[in-house]
Amino acid sequence: MRLTILLMDGFTALDIVGGYEVLANVPGTETEFAAQAQGLVWADSRRLALHAWRSFAELSSTDILYVPGGPGVAAALNDNEMIETIRRLHETSTWTVGICNGVELLGRAGLLDGKQVTTNWGCRDRVRAYGAAVNSQRFHRDGKLVTGAGVSASIDAGLFLVQLLRGPELAATLQLGIEYYPAPPLPYRSPEEAPAQSQALIRHNEQNGPRRIKALRPPV
Repeated sequence: MRLTILLMDGFTALDIVGGYEVLANVPGTETEFAAQAQGLVWADSRRLALHAWRSFAELSSTDILYVPGGPGVAAALNDNEMIETIRRLHETSTWTVGICNGVELLGRAGLLDGKQVTTNWGCRDRVRAYGAAVNSQRFHRDGKLVTGAGVSASIDAGLFLVQLLRGPELAATLQLGIEYYPAPPLPYRSPEEAPAQSQALIRHNEQNGPRRIKALRPPV
């Protein structure tokens, strides 16, 4: 089973790494990272990179197409090679996964019209513009599309897909393997419950800064 993870400059690391840590450990899985060109592709922090060892041009088919998000999505929406690669691989895939605002790329490729999906809380309206019905769940399936909400929801979406692929016993084993039993120290259980100031800060930096690291800094 081939898992193909697409990379774009400015991806958010946990969008990828959470789902990767789950799906790449399914027995028999061959994982590949691909980008426009082979080599290092930088995350939004500019402090971490992943290595693409295949170019988009080398890809002809896959079993699981995995499209992450991050600030780099804004530029990738206008990248014809990225969009055509998503469209081409989706035609061959058994499953297509979109995480966070990476779901926007699925919409740009024409895959969301009439579909029900989830996505990052800050880009729900943009995803709706592609004809999708958007919910606030951590993960959602519509046909062969599996979508995850923001960033850490990549883990939830990955575990959900493992259940579909191999059943709940393996999913439970992988959940134990990564010791994923969330109990955050803060009381907020959804984006809507987060403090208004936090919501405003995140929105400000998503609109005005290309790097997620800026979300740690208050607007001037």
